[in-house]
Amino acid sequence: MITTDFEYVREHVRTVPDFPKPGILFLDITTATKDAKSMQLMTDFLYEKFKDEKIDYIAGIESRGFIFGAALAYKLNAGFIPVRKPNKLPAKTIKETYSLEYGTDTIEMHEDALKPGDRVLVLDDLLATGGTALACCKLVKRAGAEVAAAAFIIELTPLKGREKIEADDVKVVSMLKYDLD
Repeated sequence: MITTDFEYVREHVRTVPDFPKPGILFLDITTATKDAKSMQLMTDFLYEKFKDEKIDYIAGIESRGFIFGAALAYKLNAGFIPVRKPNKLPAKTIKETYSLEYGTDTIEMHEDALKPGDRVLVLDDLLATGGTALACCKLVKRAGAEVAAAAFIIELTPLKGREKIEADDVKVVSMLKYDLD
């Protein structure tokens, strides 16, 4: 039997029922990142999607966006910008607060991380409702830079995060789509 790259990676994503709360099926990508071939396939997928685009920076969203962001920045000869939860960055930051189903959360980026004209790829491991990624896109735009795209390894299609990000005029790329059925 021949296994495609997508199938190989999918086979290495662990599902954890009832985490972080009952009724949630958590897709754990750490089992895919610990497998060397799977890690290479995920990074290569992202590289192939963006190798012909001018990407100046990867804005990796804490924390799993850091894993792929750093590897992809290296391959694309781009810089890496960490986008973090509040009070984790040492210099002056800009912030974006976004809604969750149970409240709000905030992400931050260094105020001097980007300048007008920079092309930025927003990157995280998983796209669910799109709140965090859209907040990151807004930070990038507020800094005067252009969002080239938002990219993810996993997309949970029923949660419609793609639609929310695309409504803000941002292209969305994902490797694996899950229907959660």
